[in-house]
Amino acid sequence: MLSNSFELPIDVLRQRKNVKWGKYAADVLPAWVAEMDFAVAHPIQRTMERMVADHDYGYPDRGGNHGDGTLVEAFANRMKTRFGWEIDPTLVQPLGDLVQGTFSTILAFTEPGDGVVLQLPAYPPFHDAINSTGRRLLPYRLHSGPSGWKHEPGALEKLIDPSTKVFLLCNPQNPTGRVFDHAELAEIGRIAIERDLIILSDEIHADLVYGANKHIPIATLSPEIAARTITITSATKGFNIPGLRCGVMLFGSAELRARFHGRFPARVIGSPGITGIDTTVAAWNHGQGWLDAVLEHLDANRQRMHAALKSEIPGIRSHMPEATYLSWLDCSALGLPGAAVDFFHDRAKVAFSPGEAFDPDGRNFVRFNFATSTRILDQIVGRMAEAVRSNAR
Repeated sequence: MLSNSFELPIDVLRQRKNVKWGKYAADVLPAWVAEMDFAVAHPIQRTMERMVADHDYGYPDRGGNHGDGTLVEAFANRMKTRFGWEIDPTLVQPLGDLVQGTFSTILAFTEPGDGVVLQLPAYPPFHDAINSTGRRLLPYRLHSGPSGWKHEPGALEKLIDPSTKVFLLCNPQNPTGRVFDHAELAEIGRIAIERDLIILSDEIHADLVYGANKHIPIATLSPEIAARTITITSATKGFNIPGLRCGVMLFGSAELRARFHGRFPARVIGSPGITGIDTTVAAWNHGQGWLDAVLEHLDANRQRMHAALKSEIPGIRSHMPEATYLSWLDCSALGLPGAAVDFFHDRAKVAFSPGEAFDPDGRNFVRFNFATSTRILDQIVGRMAEAVRSNAR
């Protein structure tokens, strides 16, 4: 029997027509793309069922200039309730995809050849947003230490040159699961002010924080930091609805919004559709009970996974993530024949995200998505351990 009502059995998961369960062969267990193996919250499901019953697939009419006033209101209420953050609803730009927000911000505030600071390792589309647009990626590396993944003190100021224009912040961080504290964020904000940088802060994992860790939106630190910060977020990760395509950009000032729209009019950005709007509103307004239960399960999973890895495969080095349902595993000490992702796919029949997609030097790393049932999690770790033992023989 399944331990939680939101867990789905493996036969149901294999019938899904999504990329997580459809990319690899049927004998491979997927633990890669950032999606949970769970049924969605009842308010989200009821919203979808209502739209199906009403054949409600037209242009959304939800108030506001572009039919998404309810989305903006739900977002504002969510930020106030969760983070004590009073936002200006007129500075919110709904959009269908946060990667689109990343690309458009870089294009709006930089020119080809300009520098964009990116924490490494980093979510692969961040690399693409910089490299494919002809900007320069300036790597601000996180280093593994006794207390987790940290930036090297003083490294950021040394990295920035006169043509650096944007700091791309991911907090909570993907793939390491770090939740940056007030001092770390304040230092980024101070340098951004002194060096006249725009901060693009992806906070999509803000709802997935464990224990005493606390997510702090960087724009809440001061009006001066907010004035140069664009925050992008959505309900898609926390509430497991990535295919419904809905997110928001929040400009920290009217001047910042005007500069952005001077390069990218709102119509170029587009807007989310009716399913994305209504399910996001349902998630933010009525889904917290489901999320609380999911977080309890994910917390148990992260502890179970790390304890099992420490016991069964002590050569893997990792830090317990403070947030997200992703763990960044260093397999360098295992002596694997080739890239870690290929070894575990071929020998263990487990599909992880490849480390080299997050960091060019990351072939000995994998990103492990542990948002699944306890049964599947145990199978994944068991397969990994057997493959490593066989390799060592």
